[in-house]
Amino acid sequence: MRFNKNFWLFAVGRFISQLGWAVQDVALPLYVLDQTKSGSMMSLFIIAEILPRALLSPIAGVVGDRYNRKNLMVWLDIVRGLLLFAVIGLNLLTIRELLVVQILMTIMGTFFGAATGAMYPDLVTKEELASANSLLQSFGVVARIIGPALGGIIYAFGGIRLAILINAVSFFGSGLFEAFIRYEWTSRKIGSLGEIVEDLKEGVNFLRSSTYLKVLLSYALFINFLLNPVFAVALPYVYRVELAFSSQWFGFLQTAFMVGMLAGNILIMAKLGSRAENFLFKGLFVQLGLVLVLAFLISPLVALSTGELFAIFMTLNVVDGVFNALINVPIVTKLQKAIPSELRGRIFSVFDLIVGTMIPLGMAVVGTALDYVPAWVMFLVSGTLGIAVTVYYYIRHGETLQGDMEMKEAKIREMEGLPEVA
Repeated sequence: MRFNKNFWLFAVGRFISQLGWAVQDVALPLYVLDQTKSGSMMSLFIIAEILPRALLSPIAGVVGDRYNRKNLMVWLDIVRGLLLFAVIGLNLLTIRELLVVQILMTIMGTFFGAATGAMYPDLVTKEELASANSLLQSFGVVARIIGPALGGIIYAFGGIRLAILINAVSFFGSGLFEAFIRYEWTSRKIGSLGEIVEDLKEGVNFLRSSTYLKVLLSYALFINFLLNPVFAVALPYVYRVELAFSSQWFGFLQTAFMVGMLAGNILIMAKLGSRAENFLFKGLFVQLGLVLVLAFLISPLVALSTGELFAIFMTLNVVDGVFNALINVPIVTKLQKAIPSELRGRIFSVFDLIVGTMIPLGMAVVGTALDYVPAWVMFLVSGTLGIAVTVYYYIRHGETLQGDMEMKEAKIREMEGLPEVA
């Protein structure tokens, strides 16, 4: 599918900054560990990246809806680049100074994400939206495959200075591409704190008025709570502790998943297009079935060699990556279509806030449970509950989630005097 020039400028600019960030994202933990030999200090840097985003996302959403999104993108990229150049020029490389920089970068990244997430669906037609999401995800996957390898090499040869320099240049490169995007948006300045509260209320009221959005968001939250902590915490634990896979094998398994995601997104771009939205439940049932397969493979019922398990997990990770794309793209596309452009920043940021609260809670539960319960039991419980929730939503809300709700929602909005979807 051919996209217009504005979307390509956005996509390429975003890829450049993602690649630069991926390089620094690998080099910075290595530098912190080399300097401090402290796992708790590394955790502090992770918290500094998560907590400001969670706290500021609702405000960032209001800003992204009120102010010129293109200008926010360009200037936030330039300012982030200038900050990183200042880090190198002023030699701000102590752990405390880098922690402050991490917090500032996260704050700017939160406002940048709210603006770009609300803006780019306006750069393509609704028929192109699923393919556009797949392309952006594909670029992100490529950055996550190439970036870590580059980051390790760059840190080994040039240290943290070179990694930060490359990231600084990438932000300027991204801003340069974004500056040429043609995008019109009427700014409405924020005059008081009360206006922020009112804007957030408007977004919440729109959510409450839309049965479609309430069903889709609640289901997405349930699935994220059940699956994300298991894959993020329990699966690495299984790889390294229970199965004692080497670090090289661990890296290969992560790459296999990314390759699967890339293949899934290419499938959507090349073959499925907007029809990918109909694969939501099919993809979910396959992925949940894979969770149960994982539970069986690591249970006492199976006695395979380490090499045999590695080969099976490599295959499963590729399949899991493919269907992960076939789940994420439909959910994001349905949300983008159902939310008016002028409310998109607020609603997505509120969703990010809820997810940002629930997933760490789920990770804490799974991490604690692993000290008392075998990992295969965690996978069995997660997969079974996930299937039960999905069956419920499929029976109760399947027509709502899979059908074309745009006309129905438009009629409801017209009757209730709510904004139309842009």
